[in-house]
Amino acid sequence: MRSPRCLAWLAAGAAVAAAIALSGAPAGAADATPTPSPRPSAAPSPSAEPGAPTTPPNVQLCPPPVPAGTTQGYVGLCWSASTDDVGVTGYEVYRLTANGFVRATTTTGTTVVMGGLAYGQVYTFYIVAKDADGHTSPPTALINARAVTGMVVSPSPVPGDTTPPSKPSGLRDGCVYDWPGTAFCWTASTDDVGVAGYAVYRLTSTGWLAVGTRSSTYFMEGNLTTYNKYTYIVVAIDTSSNVSVPSDPFTTTALPGLPTPTPSVSPSPSPSPSATPGCKVAYSQSTWNTGLTAGLVITNTGTTPISGWTLRFTFPSAGERLDQGWSADWSQGTGTAVTASNLAWNATLAPGASVSIGFNASHTGVSDPPSAFSLNGAPCTKA
Repeated sequence: MRSPRCLAWLAAGAAVAAAIALSGAPAGAADATPTPSPRPSAAPSPSAEPGAPTTPPNVQLCPPPVPAGTTQGYVGLCWSASTDDVGVTGYEVYRLTANGFVRATTTTGTTVVMGGLAYGQVYTFYIVAKDADGHTSPPTALINARAVTGMVVSPSPVPGDTTPPSKPSGLRDGCVYDWPGTAFCWTASTDDVGVAGYAVYRLTSTGWLAVGTRSSTYFMEGNLTTYNKYTYIVVAIDTSSNVSVPSDPFTTTALPGLPTPTPSVSPSPSPSPSATPGCKVAYSQSTWNTGLTAGLVITNTGTTPISGWTLRFTFPSAGERLDQGWSADWSQGTGTAVTASNLAWNATLAPGASVSIGFNASHTGVSDPPSAFSLNGAPCTKA
């Protein structure tokens, strides 16, 4: 005898078949999909809203019984009912896109079939429960799912780039040393055309919140509760807006950072006809066979504050490549020119004040220090 869940799923499949026969796509179809692969373990979840439903349990991939002959991609999901003190009114399914997690569909039951997808492509989504008081449950673990269909289409050229970047990996902290908050980095993704950047999401009590984008492989977030733990994922996005499978969830602790020293203002120089801003850069580095770590101290030697700064210098060797940095927004193009711009918390340099920044880089055997530095286009003296 078939179980009630099986009968419910078959009924859902019959409804899908009827919808396809009428319109070529299931009614209420949304963008999401499944892959029979080990389900990721749930990341630590922040405390749920008071009175919120429980997280939907036992989420499973339920391949939809799509009639043979269709060329669309579909996904079927089923789960067990959440519980709540006033009553669960429905469920929302969210799918990851290049613009973040978007609500793909809603349902009052515990099964859903979604279509309009690219056959064979992997999608990422999660589910939350809603109750009669408007509370939202904590999200399920992220599920990566591959779109299935009733017929495998013969390979044919597909216009444009449809290949997503590889999954970001190697999330780790300890690579940005003095940031007051959370800070971590990761191993770069690869792509057949090119990775355009990364989107970072933080786990909240009701879902995954977009907290920033980066073109580099490190991320920092401030204005958090010191010593609280926070869980993040990183998603790579390519130049055609294809999104990768999210990284494994990474949990890190918000730290206080190094104390911010009170700038010691140099004695005011004798009045001069015109006050000319100036700068001084002290550079030090330690190297090993294929890498180096550098520290820089930028000092305002002028008589007026510097509000917003950008430091520029050039690596002496073409084999030197910036990996990640701290206390500035670092970038390096295809050549040897390197740029470091202020962050919100260290944008202003009073006369005589200094700011410490640094970076890690790789090299191919030559790792001489840069010979010159400029700040906001003006040359700096070397300390």
